[in-house]
Amino acid sequence: MKIGIVCYPTYGGSGIVATQLGMAMAEKGNETHFISYSLPAKLDITLPNIYFHQVSVKPYPLFEYQPFSLALSTIIVNITETYGLDLLHVHYAIPHAYAAYFAKQILLEKGIKLPVITTLHGTDITLVGGHPIYKSAVEFSINHSDYITTVSQSLKRETYEVFDIKKEIEIIPNFIDNDHITKIKPCSRQNFANDDEKILIHVSNLRKIKRIEDVMSIFNLVQQKIKAKLIIVGEGPETETIEHLTAEYHLEEKVKTFGHVDDVQAVLSVADLFLLPSEQESFGLAALEAMACSVPVISSNAGGITEVNRNGFSGFVSLVGDVASMSENALALLTDDELLAQFKRQAKEEARVFDKKKILPLYKMLYDRALLRK
Repeated sequence: MKIGIVCYPTYGGSGIVATQLGMAMAEKGNETHFISYSLPAKLDITLPNIYFHQVSVKPYPLFEYQPFSLALSTIIVNITETYGLDLLHVHYAIPHAYAAYFAKQILLEKGIKLPVITTLHGTDITLVGGHPIYKSAVEFSINHSDYITTVSQSLKRETYEVFDIKKEIEIIPNFIDNDHITKIKPCSRQNFANDDEKILIHVSNLRKIKRIEDVMSIFNLVQQKIKAKLIIVGEGPETETIEHLTAEYHLEEKVKTFGHVDDVQAVLSVADLFLLPSEQESFGLAALEAMACSVPVISSNAGGITEVNRNGFSGFVSLVGDVASMSENALALLTDDELLAQFKRQAKEEARVFDKKKILPLYKMLYDRALLRK
């Protein structure tokens, strides 16, 4: 099978899942062609059966904004003709599904049928896609995909609410490679905290919807009761908020920011609790990574988080913005070593529900169905 995968190259959830999916399909002997404006962050281009095609937009003075969608459609057509792609899987609706539609129509004119699968990941629906500037085009391109998937029941429901979708949306959740994580060597805990201190961690792109102010407030309440440290991993616009609140709460000796970290699981493995008080989450891949590292999750109930973090089992779930509840739940675990150890085991157990070996066959079956209809 020859598969085209269109994705963003960044460290966001959609790019990571798309990259891991494509590499897994390549390991099974399938020729996998990644199409993006730069090399995907987690893509190992040295693996067999992996190809990378960069979308380059030629600058032209007439255009204030260069026509990326046009360039993407064109390269999809060229790659399909050159390599004989059997199907195209686009991750994130904007502008990938839109560009895929036009590529498909161009190919049909040439007598080539290219099945298109569109996977919706979250903010392409909840934030960007529903904006009046984009909504009609996104709705049209989703409806003209051959298959549509989302990563959670919550996102599926919201997609139907935001758009007039005529087709069935299938749920294939995000996944994680538990075997790989088991082999990762953790960082030294002594690098971050003393033996009598607990470690809380937050990992994200530090956007507003992650509610970084809540992360800081929860930790501030926790550290007033017990000895604790907070690790924040990620880069984004809310970095200044962290710096401001660190100073306001006088936490300079207790908060450590890392920026971007390639091997985040090695850092996660030393933590006791993961904080995810987000305002919106289509799935909560960061929470799943933490759970796979045996780290219970204190989260909000936003979007698909509750489908990942099982309340009272892998962690605790509170209403968005309920900092008091989240800090109480955190303290309930951090002040009871036996209970914390139990939740750590359960978090790891729950992560296995989303194991790569269970989820990848769902995509393989979808690909097979797409080829049968071709």
